[in-house]
Amino acid sequence: MSATYRVLGMTCDGCANSVTKAIKALSPNAEIKVNLDEKEVSVEGTVDAAVIEEAVKNAGFEFGGPV
Repeated sequence: MSATYRVLGMTCDGCANSVTKAIKALSPNAEIKVNLDEKEVSVEGTVDAAVIEEAVKNAGFEFGGPV
């Protein structure tokens, strides 16, 4: 299963790394791709949107919901 979510506030590779690490911490088996231009993160695997929202907020960014 794959889902894409908007992450507001991501502006650089450091931001992308922070979001990726936060998601991996809560869902180690997820495959994550960040698109900085679109301010989106795509997650491949069985991960609930609430887990992604928590991870994004833990990383210090605003969760914009599914795309």
